[in-house]
Amino acid sequence: MTRLGLHGRRLSGRRIELGTLFEDVAARGRTTAVHLSRPLDIAPGMGTVLDPRSLARLVRTAAGWFAAAGVEPGDRVAVSKRDHLDLVLLCCAAARLGAVPVPLPASLEPDVLDVLLKRLDPALLVVDAARRAETRGTGFAARRTLVLGHASPSGGEDPSEPPDPSVLSLDDVRGHGPPPPRRPRADDPLVILPTSGTTGVPKLVAHSTRTLLRRLAAFEAQRWPVLGSRPDDVVAASFSFATGRALTWTAAVSALGPAAVVVVTSADWDEARGPLEEHRPTILEAQPSTFVRWRPYARSGAFDRVRLYVSAFDAVHPPTVRAFLAATRHPRPIWVQGWGRTETGPLTFRVLTRRALRTRRGGHPATRDLGRPVPGRTRLRVLDRETLRPVPRGVPGLLVCSTGALCLDYVGERERYLRKRSGRWFVTGDLGVLTRSGRLLLLGREADALPAAGCLEMEDLIEDRLPGVAECVVLGVPGGPAQPVLVVENGPRLDPHRWRDAVSDLPELAEPVLVERERLPRTATGKVRRAALREQLGLPPRTHGTGRWT
Repeated sequence: MTRLGLHGRRLSGRRIELGTLFEDVAARGRTTAVHLSRPLDIAPGMGTVLDPRSLARLVRTAAGWFAAAGVEPGDRVAVSKRDHLDLVLLCCAAARLGAVPVPLPASLEPDVLDVLLKRLDPALLVVDAARRAETRGTGFAARRTLVLGHASPSGGEDPSEPPDPSVLSLDDVRGHGPPPPRRPRADDPLVILPTSGTTGVPKLVAHSTRTLLRRLAAFEAQRWPVLGSRPDDVVAASFSFATGRALTWTAAVSALGPAAVVVVTSADWDEARGPLEEHRPTILEAQPSTFVRWRPYARSGAFDRVRLYVSAFDAVHPPTVRAFLAATRHPRPIWVQGWGRTETGPLTFRVLTRRALRTRRGGHPATRDLGRPVPGRTRLRVLDRETLRPVPRGVPGLLVCSTGALCLDYVGERERYLRKRSGRWFVTGDLGVLTRSGRLLLLGREADALPAAGCLEMEDLIEDRLPGVAECVVLGVPGGPAQPVLVVENGPRLDPHRWRDAVSDLPELAEPVLVERERLPRTATGKVRRAALREQLGLPPRTHGTGRWT
């Protein structure tokens, strides 16, 4: 097999294309079994075991639906449905027509979805019946709406009202064959991706074939020693499929062709347990909030063959990493922690081992050290937050990056994009420190800044010192002490003496607020929506950060 070059341009002599991804993989002889924790919503009758050929057929079928609905090359197709791998398949189907897919999490509140659709003006909005019922009567900005599933496309409106001709059911579009695939030019928009929206309405990030597939997916689709999947691996994933990570992960894993892939669509252990225990992955990628949910079951046996854990999307705290590294029987398991943005893809990565979790760098917990920029692909600088001038190594400031995978634009927010970009440099919105050796110590988002420490660092320390704390969120309060919010395992109580001992050397904190895990407002990727949490707790919306760089 032809190896990819440093720029990740080719795999087996062919480029990775989104619209024909599974057709191309099947043509190269890949037979990877894809095991699903539940059947696909768009094809429940196909069961829970699929292969590249069956996935390719589904993509062609869905492309026929979209063509019958009037989608043409260059149109935007927004998809908002329950999280599953079929979000990726529907994106592939739109891309096969030369349209631009836009996956939007079903967890978005209707008013937020309305804002995003007005920015997008999609030719087609694809929703499932549940989403249609939720948003009935909101007047969303889409020229046509396709409702998946068997429910009435009217979504339960008064049957006495005349049907809306702009709303279609699958019965209206079935049986239409797809036209031949169309491939966009390398630098034209390929897909539009939502950011997580932790600080407000998500941004809509436009990526091209070059930035998303050739720079990111193809680079990952190499058989890197230790980090790349092998033909005998079982690769499992549990994260939001309404993300760019879902697209690059699917493309890279499909190209590499491991023995099996396991897709878990929920952090609920009742759903995850069966497929994980049956297939026992050797590589597992999940969003940090899912690892936290599964931590009590780390010793269940489901993780005893894992040699490689991968964490993305959000900060992960030491007790979680430690628990899973201890759960596997592999003699030298590793945990890869990536840091990046929807706009840039991964910028740094760090390999954590059991030994690394027993050490600290300069007093910082091990998980705050995110390693170095990817050699030859990304660069980082730290700027003073006020003057925007570079600061010396070891001084905290605003992180800016340079990467060939930088997105094209923010849809509907061009000025915001230009404010964050200066030539080759882009403001990430994060605060951090570059050490003398060039390693990144991440402190947190600029919008969530604390005056005396990074919020992520304080959360790490609190979780590490109090084993009964499953999650910790620290919110800055100008004019007063920061407010810690804790999810406590095994009951809603916290020993006040242990709390005082744990935080005695930290900046002043208010008395902690204890909440149930389900009460924390989250994004589709499991991140805590800090602005929404502030409002929930009655805290003032103002923070120590400017929020200018979000």
